[in-house]
Amino acid sequence: MADSSFDIVSKIDHQEVDNALNQTVKEIGHRFDFKGTGASISWSGQTAIEIKANSEERANAALDVLKEKVIKRGLSLKILDADEPRLSGKEYRLLVSLKEGIDQEHAKKISKIIRDEGPKGIKAQIQGEELRVSSKKKDDLQEVMALLKGKDLDVALQFVNYR
Repeated sequence: MADSSFDIVSKIDHQEVDNALNQTVKEIGHRFDFKGTGASISWSGQTAIEIKANSEERANAALDVLKEKVIKRGLSLKILDADEPRLSGKEYRLLVSLKEGIDQEHAKKISKIIRDEGPKGIKAQIQGEELRVSSKKKDDLQEVMALLKGKDLDVALQFVNYR
């Protein structure tokens, strides 16, 4: 019998992030507490979002609105990596980068968790920015999924190509 397997990836649904950003733009434009603060939010390249406001508090409030919209779109907050607001001229700028892919450090950490705490006979291979987990028993693979969902890791994980 062939091994069953699945891949652990960390991918971002860019359309959903764009939808969350557009909803944030609308809310900032309509909310009374943002009137006259010069608050704005927009894409800064393909993998970052820039928030501008006339005070540090308004920049952080705009970030909170973005986080709320990201959660409502069914995305994990672990995809957002926000810097501290910094003064640039007369306005505060806050850069939020999007984290995609599993770096080597996290891949090794996840692989170690699977080896140490998972069922015996599970193999985890690092393949670029994803992990392939294989086993002879499908039940063991589901056990690994449950194990990883219960862990608090710094990356948003998705399980794909389950066969």
